[in-house]
Amino acid sequence: MSKMCEICGKKPMAGHNISHAHNVTNRRFNPNLQRVRAVYKGRVKKMAVCTNCIKSGFVVKAP
Repeated sequence: MSKMCEICGKKPMAGHNISHAHNVTNRRFNPNLQRVRAVYKGRVKKMAVCTNCIKSGFVVKAP
């Protein structure tokens, strides 16, 4: 399962961990993905969807 939202295409972003001594190491900011049973193109499908899409109503949950 890739770390990508199937609705909006949101992917991990790159950034840095910065310690108190200002040591800089690379890190990833992963999107908050949830597995949801949703109605997609008229069919029920399990999808990995970010919480922003769920909150904003882009995902219609299956009954």
